[in-house]
Amino acid sequence: MSKSKLFSPVSIGGMTLKNRIVIAPMCQYSAEDGKMTDWHLIHLGMLANSGAGILTIEATAVTPEGRISYGDVGLYSDECEAAMHRTLEGVRRWSDMPIAIQLGHAGRKASSDLPWKGGGQIAPGAVNGWKTEAPSAVPFKAEYDAPTALDRDGLKRIRTAFADAARRAARLDLDAVQIHGAHGYLLHQFLSPLSNQRTDEYGGSLENRMRFPLEVFESVREAFSQSPVTMRVSATDWAPGGWDVEQTIAFAQALEKRGCDGIHVSSGGLAVDQQIAIGPNYQVPFARQVKAAVEIPVIAVGLITEFEQAEAIISTGDADLVALARTILYDPRWPWHAAAHFGETIHAADQYLRCQPRQFRNLFG
Repeated sequence: MSKSKLFSPVSIGGMTLKNRIVIAPMCQYSAEDGKMTDWHLIHLGMLANSGAGILTIEATAVTPEGRISYGDVGLYSDECEAAMHRTLEGVRRWSDMPIAIQLGHAGRKASSDLPWKGGGQIAPGAVNGWKTEAPSAVPFKAEYDAPTALDRDGLKRIRTAFADAARRAARLDLDAVQIHGAHGYLLHQFLSPLSNQRTDEYGGSLENRMRFPLEVFESVREAFSQSPVTMRVSATDWAPGGWDVEQTIAFAQALEKRGCDGIHVSSGGLAVDQQIAIGPNYQVPFARQVKAAVEIPVIAVGLITEFEQAEAIISTGDADLVALARTILYDPRWPWHAAAHFGETIHAADQYLRCQPRQFRNLFG
C-alpha cells in the first residue's frame, strides 16, 4: 500500500500507471529531417529509468510543415518511423516504463529557429524555413510572414496526417497518444478567436472553433483505437478576448463525449502580448476547474517542483496526475527522491540497485 497519493496507481483508459508522475513532452530540437537521432536515445533512455509513471515523447509533427523547427521530430514518413523504432528499441531493452507520444502541428508557429539561436521565425525560402499555414492569415507576430489560411483540402490533408501518424504510433506499439491542442499551435489556433478569424463553419462561434480540433481527435481516436488518447489544452490565452477556462471546460466535455481518456491542462502560448501570472501551481486552478466538469483523469502541469506540492495537488483532488518538464530535466531522479521523501518503494534498474542510500533501506524494494 502506498503511503502517499502521488505513488498510488491510476488508470487512464485501459492503461494502469504505477504512480501519478507524468514526464511531459519536451522538445529537444535535435532531429534530422524529422528523424530521431542518438540524442533521443540518450535523453529518453535517461528519463525511462527515472521511476515516473509514464514518459511522453516530445511534440512530434504529423507533416514536415507542422514542425516547430527544422530540428523537430516527425512521424510522417517511413524514415521517421524507422528512426523512432530504433530509439524505442534501445529504450525498451532497459526499461518497461509506458511510453506515450504527443502528436501535433505547429501551424503559424512553425518554421522557427532553435531556441538557443533565438527561436524566431525563419522566413519562407531561407535556409531551414518554409511557408506556414493556419486557420487564418494572421501571423503570430506582426513582423512575421503571414501564414496561408487553410482551405478545405488543407483541413482534410491535416486530419489525414494526424490519423496516419496515429497509425504509425500504433505500429510502434506506443502506449498512448496525446494530441497537442495547446501552446498556440495549430489546434489551439482554431480554438482561439484571437487567431481564428474564419467566416465558414470552422470559425466564429465556440461550436465552430471547436469543430476542427474535434475532427482531428476523432480521426486519431479511430486510428489508435486500442489504447488511450488524451488531449493537451491551454486553459487560457492570458489575453483579453482570447480562449478562456469556460471555453476549455466546454471543449473538455466535448472531448469526453467522443472518447477522450484524459485532459492535460496547461496555458498560454497563443498571444504574443500574453500576461501570465507565473508562480508555483499557477496553472493548477485551471486543472481543478476542468476536473470538476469531467469524469476522465486530469493532468496538472507548470512549476510543480516540490514533493509535498505534487502530493497536495493529488491529495486535495485538484488533479489526478502531475506532469514534470523542466523539473525532471534538472533532476532526472526526481521520482526517486520523492519516493524516498514519502517512504515509498520505487522501481530501479538492476544496474542502479547498489546506489540505494543506507537511510532509505526499502526505497528500491
